Amino acid sequence: MASAAVQLDIDFARSHFPALSGEWALFENAGGTLAANSVLARTQAYMAENFVQPAAAYDASAEGARQIEESQRLMAEMIGAAPDEVMVGPSTSMNVFMLSEAIRRWFAPGDEIICTNLDHEANNGGWRRLEEFGLVIREWRFNPETAELELAELDKLLNAKTRLVCFSHLSNIAGGINDVAEVTRRAHTAGAMVCADGVAYAPHRALDVKAWDVDFYLCSLYKLYGPHLSLLYGKRGHLARAHNNNHYFLSDDVPLKLNPGGPNHELTAALSGITDYFDILHRHHFPESNLALHDRIKQVYALMADHEERIAEPFVEFLRAKAGVHLIGRQTADQARRAPTFSFTVDGRRAEEIPEALLPFKVAIGSGDFYAARCIRDLGLEGEGGVIRASMVHYNTEAEVARLIEGLDRVI
Repeated sequence: MASAAVQLDIDFARSHFPALSGEWALFENAGGTLAANSVLARTQAYMAENFVQPAAAYDASAEGARQIEESQRLMAEMIGAAPDEVMVGPSTSMNVFMLSEAIRRWFAPGDEIICTNLDHEANNGGWRRLEEFGLVIREWRFNPETAELELAELDKLLNAKTRLVCFSHLSNIAGGINDVAEVTRRAHTAGAMVCADGVAYAPHRALDVKAWDVDFYLCSLYKLYGPHLSLLYGKRGHLARAHNNNHYFLSDDVPLKLNPGGPNHELTAALSGITDYFDILHRHHFPESNLALHDRIKQVYALMADHEERIAEPFVEFLRAKAGVHLIGRQTADQARRAPTFSFTVDGRRAEEIPEALLPFKVAIGSGDFYAARCIRDLGLEGEGGVIRASMVHYNTEAEVARLIEGLDRVI
């Protein structure tokens, strides 16, 4: 764990999530985090004051357009991009479908796209469907012993026909962090682009798409303390070149041309509530700081990562020591190697039995394939109902983790 003079004020952070005032300890955050108070306030304010068609001259309409534009700018700045390089869409799965439709004309029959068998279907299905246009899907398969994507296996697949490599920054099953910059470097050396799925990574670590040099990057904002929307980043040149998915008269409107119908107004306007929350945390912990937004957000993420590692360590120790329990992926809480998304199995028990058994303890975890069905199949766990998953974020506490451990110890 990185040493830090400042530690996350967990009580202060939790005070910004009304749903945490109840009795439940919530550990299915990889499926969706709670929304911060600032996001709720922005949504309500927009719908109360600016819920009209935006971008007209009258005050309510002009202000609504300003709020939507501001949110787009702040989301771009949060990930290190420019405002015209990000598109707000309804979900990551839908954003991939829209992206694949917009760029499929760049490829010829026989060209190859690399997908994995580890990842959520969001960054799989939309690309695999391009087989109907004559593209060849090559599969970057994880090591079933470690649940890891290995760079040596990628190197075997890359060739002169490779056009795109699609992979996750962080597996929503195994929790291990992949080296996005290195995968991108290898793909670019082979003449291919990359589309990285950062959905499971973004709640835990700062995003910097320019530093990684990715061509496309995906992020679900409802797993980042915001509303049920998703963000797609694309290099400006790629988005400008992409085919128009929208009305014919919007063919030059980047990035709107990728998104038929356009974004949800009130929820897009509320996205600035995400950066509001990070700024609230930053001012509380670093009151004398005078940094740009992207750097402020990095500082807050560092606090979050330290806290998450601290609370996850006893849980990893418990899973490793408990007879009949098998933790999937890296056997550590080390923040440099994984996020606190922990999937495991229990000998002789179907996955769905364990979350149900924890209900009397007011502890919420999940089970199933979590839309990573290929991963569960190739781990040989379909017949057991998939995996059990407990996923933490920065607003979880040591006391909640102790309850989780106590409950599991009694029901397993």
